[in-house]
Amino acid sequence: MTAAAPHADYGTAPQTDVWRLCLYVAGQSPRSLRAFVNLKDLCDEHLAGRYEIEVIDLVERPALARSDDILAIPTLVRRSPAPVRKIIGDLSDGERVLAGLHLQPAPVR
Repeated sequence: MTAAAPHADYGTAPQTDVWRLCLYVAGQSPRSLRAFVNLKDLCDEHLAGRYEIEVIDLVERPALARSDDILAIPTLVRRSPAPVRKIIGDLSDGERVLAGLHLQPAPVR
């Protein structure tokens, strides 16, 4: 029996993984709307057909912020594949978001 190698190349997520993403927002603010559009665009390009986005509006359901320790909004939480990862902001820096989600390596500076 051989063990599967971990995915060292973040640019290729396993084709069978469904990415479960949760976006915490505050109502229909421009920043919240921009975060959703940016996330959807990135997912369509890099995870086509392999992702689920749950949007949680903390204006309507503020108690849910506690479950993922949300301190700022908008915040994206990758619930699966493990490990859980968080990205704060409107997700407009695509390279940073991809690196934060481990879909590609962080840029060398």
